[in-house]
Amino acid sequence: MLKHNAKISKCKNEFLRLDLSRSQILSFRRRAGSLDERLPPGPRSLRRAAWAGLQDSMPRAALLSIHARVAGASSAIWEHSSLVQLWGPRFSAYVVAAQDLPIFSLGRLPDDAARRNRAHHTASRLHAFLEGRRMSFGEAGHALRVNPNSLRYAAPTGTLVMRWDGARKPVVWTVPACGMDPRAARIELARRYLHIFGPATAASFAKWAGIRPREARAAFDSLLNALTPVRTPVGDAWILAEDVPEFRSKSGAPAPARLLPSGDTYYLFWGADRQLLLPDAKQRAALWTTRVWPGALLVAGEIAGVWRRSAAEVSIETWRRLSPQERQAVEAEAQSLPLPDLNSPVTVRWL
Repeated sequence: MLKHNAKISKCKNEFLRLDLSRSQILSFRRRAGSLDERLPPGPRSLRRAAWAGLQDSMPRAALLSIHARVAGASSAIWEHSSLVQLWGPRFSAYVVAAQDLPIFSLGRLPDDAARRNRAHHTASRLHAFLEGRRMSFGEAGHALRVNPNSLRYAAPTGTLVMRWDGARKPVVWTVPACGMDPRAARIELARRYLHIFGPATAASFAKWAGIRPREARAAFDSLLNALTPVRTPVGDAWILAEDVPEFRSKSGAPAPARLLPSGDTYYLFWGADRQLLLPDAKQRAALWTTRVWPGALLVAGEIAGVWRRSAAEVSIETWRRLSPQERQAVEAEAQSLPLPDLNSPVTVRWL
């Protein structure tokens, strides 16, 4: 992690930093991310599972992230009426709770006038052209004589949403603007980031959200009275003060196995944070590849390997010998994946 914000440090220097161990941090992240025990079915659980958004850049990654967190998830759960898709943090495809759309859109609206005006101008042109229609973003972009990818810049206005099923180009449409203040949206986005990804820094928040460092620092400054400084095995950082009791609490039993998809929130980290999650450099290279990331195999609370899927076959590579009970748990988890359009049961191939 990078060093904490100097302004916050100056205001907080009268407090002792809370020392957190690796096991405390990972235990908290699993509990905060609903990975130790699945949530009951329903909209409230879907919102909790998507508290920091669910990346969906790999086809149906969000579906598999929901399955890892919510009981009884079907192959169509990502299309639940309480959820919506947008180009979220770092302009990646995300699934979020529909009521949280302002947080994940306006929370990333640029502060500087030029970039903000570009976002609003793109959104206005697209809204006027679509006139309530839904259209492929490729078709819409070509009709407006712009690169279709440039339409993503309208997403931070909170008026552009989309649907992408992984097989075809995204379909886009516009929605009414909400009345949330962009500054308040960014502060809430930072709060959620701290809860799901913490301990964290303003620099790591900027990296994750795809915003300017000064914008991230301003959000952390606004949360000053709600933060607690901590010392971790990879550097100084911050957590929400309200999360301190949970960090200190005794960890419960982790789930026997979870298959986390590419880009899942649990391992969506950069820099030294990756060392905390996986101390072994070879394992980090195998998980965070230079190309498309594989899925992460979570066994008894630790990432124990990677997995990939081809049609109905799930290939699993482990970094340690699993017990017969652990292999059985992994196979059961793989066979329960709610994969759409499969004509045969899921099979597991151990590498």
